[in-house]
Amino acid sequence: MSIQSEILNGVGLISLDRPEKANAYNKALLGDLRTAFASLTERSGVIIIRSAHPRFFCAGADLDEMREATPEDAKNLLSQAVFTEIARNPAVTIAVVDGPAIAGGCELALACDLRVIGAGAVFRLPEISLGIIPAAGGCTRLTPLLGASISKQVILGGGSISADEAVRWGLGVDGGPDPMVTASAWAERLLSASPDARRSAKRIIDQAAEDRSLRDERETQAQLYAKRHS
Repeated sequence: MSIQSEILNGVGLISLDRPEKANAYNKALLGDLRTAFASLTERSGVIIIRSAHPRFFCAGADLDEMREATPEDAKNLLSQAVFTEIARNPAVTIAVVDGPAIAGGCELALACDLRVIGAGAVFRLPEISLGIIPAAGGCTRLTPLLGASISKQVILGGGSISADEAVRWGLGVDGGPDPMVTASAWAERLLSASPDARRSAKRIIDQAAEDRSLRDERETQAQLYAKRHS
């Protein structure tokens, strides 16, 4: 299994565990993530997503599998579907990012409600250098969090966001010397709140319409893949 999952002190914990690929995801890992997340949300209203190996968070899509992807795969993008399920679930999600979160790995972190940032964190969305776009929610979710100017620097200019910048710009909170301790403290506070109030507050905050933007990501990605295959 490329995913570990458990309930720890009432909090759901998902650990990405594909170290030979820096947690790069393929269809199997995304399926495991979807299954684990659905199972944990039946038992807890707060879920932490982290890497089992703090030197990296997630390197995005497995490049070997990407090379075989078709325009139809892009139009029905599995990563976008799974990350959107995470974003829209009533459970509150916390990403512990203590290493590079690249491409789809960054998009997974963006899909979470809170991000706890370790000193080794860096966020990048380099997809346009590959002739595609960040279509698993990157174009849709980064701008509301950090604004159009920074989003363009990252997505169009190939820039990166360091751990210090992520905290300073409000992308996440400082994880201190042990980001898991910080994340666990957040989770404990969240669990102590009224579940109904917690779910309602998240729903209201997240009411901004994403559907059209996410659809545009998929359709654009499919067109770009078609050009690559022509």
